[in-house]
Amino acid sequence: MRTITIKPAAITHNLNQVKALAPKSNVLAMVKANAYGHGVAAVLPALQQADGIGVATLREALEARQLGWDKTIGLIEGAFTIDEWQQAIEHDISCVIHHAPQLAWALEQIPAADSATRVVWIKYNTGMNRLGFNEQTLVPAAKSLHDAGYQLILTTHFANADDRSHPLNAMQIQRFNDMLSILRETISHDIKGSLCNSAGIVNFPEHHHDWVRPGIMLYGSAPVIDQSAHELNLQPAMEFGAQIIALQTVSAGDAIGYGSRWTAEQDTKTALVSIGYGDGYPRVVNEDAYVTVIDTNNESYRCAVIGRVAMDMIVIDVSAVPGSSALNSKVILWGDAPHVDEVAVHAGTISYELLCRLSLRPQRL
Repeated sequence: MRTITIKPAAITHNLNQVKALAPKSNVLAMVKANAYGHGVAAVLPALQQADGIGVATLREALEARQLGWDKTIGLIEGAFTIDEWQQAIEHDISCVIHHAPQLAWALEQIPAADSATRVVWIKYNTGMNRLGFNEQTLVPAAKSLHDAGYQLILTTHFANADDRSHPLNAMQIQRFNDMLSILRETISHDIKGSLCNSAGIVNFPEHHHDWVRPGIMLYGSAPVIDQSAHELNLQPAMEFGAQIIALQTVSAGDAIGYGSRWTAEQDTKTALVSIGYGDGYPRVVNEDAYVTVIDTNNESYRCAVIGRVAMDMIVIDVSAVPGSSALNSKVILWGDAPHVDEVAVHAGTISYELLCRLSLRPQRL
């Protein structure tokens, strides 16, 4: 059996950690990419104490509305067409506006005064150099939106917030704070600010402003490079599991799997686990990769992943597991141990990618 077990209580716990770190800020909880692979339907009930949720596409926003989410929804890339802008108005979705076409749609079709779409997140490019108005174009765009009756939230996105010491962070913070001051002085004192993602929430507590936008930390992964999830008191919200389906002893000198990348130095007891890259476990992991085996006596063992990961199975070294209890034992690919952050390091990637690329094959619990 292949399973993905979601723990809503962990998500609520992590949300409470965000609120403790940013007690004066509203929280826009990011649930884009199917809640970072966790499943929007499973996650939304755990986020009821958030002030809103953030999504990347209109389809995601509409799904959240269909699931009964009646608070703020922020469409963080905004509408892609004027038809999407109209749908945003219809479903009370608040949009980011980051370039001229979106500005034009907002000025051409102004929502009713009580519409949530009257709140717009105007994006300022402070150094990420993806989306957003520059210093010259943002002020007139903000003024035209305010004059048309919109409530404004100035927002931007860090490029290096996970690394507190990166010099661009200070520059982005300064640019953002300067622009927010200009907007409040020249247009309206009521303009709000939103600067911090998960890493910013942890690393820059003095710059939380009116809204924070936690993402990966809600799901129990560390957003910064110098502190672990455990050190940040974050709980993993997902356990990725499988089971041992066969046992064999590989003789010294024999190789295992495609490419014969691993060769036994001595007779080695191995196990086949019913998981592979077809389920979302990374195909390439280094020699430090391991899983946790929980045998039929409920004892836990750390077991190395050996050989190349295949589509449907992996091989692990179960020399330490008593022979009579290994078959059909539960295998944890990530969860409490190993943590998904560890697996990401072994795979040369980040936890975001591992969580988001899980396939539909594992049973979700």
